[in-house]
Amino acid sequence: MLDKIEIVKPEDIEKRSFEIITDILGDTVFPALHESVIKRVIHTTADFEFAKLLNISEGAIENGIKAIKEGGNIVTDTMMAASGINKKELGKYGGRIVCYMNDEVIAKKAKARNTTRACLCMEKASADKNNRIFVIGNAPTALIRLYELINEGTISPDLVVGVPVGFVNVVESKELFKTLDVPYIITDGRKGGSNIAAAIINAMLYMNRV
Repeated sequence: MLDKIEIVKPEDIEKRSFEIITDILGDTVFPALHESVIKRVIHTTADFEFAKLLNISEGAIENGIKAIKEGGNIVTDTMMAASGINKKELGKYGGRIVCYMNDEVIAKKAKARNTTRACLCMEKASADKNNRIFVIGNAPTALIRLYELINEGTISPDLVVGVPVGFVNVVESKELFKTLDVPYIITDGRKGGSNIAAAIINAMLYMNRV
């Protein structure tokens, strides 16, 4: 069995992984800029279904890269997504990652209003105009509240990454964004997660290296 193991230097593992992904995708052609995001998500999940599930609106990646280069902040709905984003790369442009999930005031307000912390985090984040990219990888309630805030004109994000995973209101929350004139990257269906949300942002950060 060991004779079938491919010997790859540690520094070359990621490169080799992307070569394998490219080989498996074969002749599949993606729109300009979409390829890096899609392959980064597949690299994170080993799930090639995401090549079809990722729904990227026109200009979404360009808008995200522009916001990053201009020092915009990235708001996440979980600490897990925040932890997965490359802070060193983001910091080169002056932006920071914002997540209010551990805010005690948010926790108390959520209990008093009988709602989720993720929902109230979107309200708080909307008050800072430099919070330009919103990344939802877990909580559909956050995505729904963000939709409401956008719809009422409270906020107009440069990009919404909406990839919550699960069963309750997950599909419905994503479908809402197809009715808005706001750049988005969503996953169709129930699949998603904080790791995918982080992978999407990292793909754009790594594009900025060029």
